[in-house]
Amino acid sequence: QVQLVESGGGSVQLGGSLRPSCAASGHTYSSYCMGWFRQAPGKEREGVAQIDSDGSTTYAPSVKGRFTISQDNAKNTLYLQMNRLKPEDTAMYYCAADTPGFCMRTMVGHQFGYWGQGTQVTVSS
Repeated sequence: QVQLVESGGGSVQLGGSLRPSCAASGHTYSSYCMGWFRQAPGKEREGVAQIDSDGSTTYAPSVKGRFTISQDNAKNTLYLQMNRLKPEDTAMYYCAADTPGFCMRTMVGHQFGYWGQGTQVTVSS
């Protein structure tokens, strides 16, 4: 079992930055894929970014160049650095993990067996 707890969301204005984090606990295998998903009211959940156990990353086109996913293995923590935020980035952001496993070419929610409770990100214009 893996437990994921997100924190670090909040409210910012257009162009601002936030860095949500996701603390993982429990048993993880040496191979894993961890990702960030988001869901806005009335919209489907979408993959934002993912990172493999070998450090390979994938980003959604809408966030590439603005968001950076990273991990601190010593702290078992996943981060999402979000810069140049836009109102359309407003959503609940969820951390997800698949272990043992590896990241697929596309981010699909059903791959991930473990999910956090989410952290709200709101961007105002």
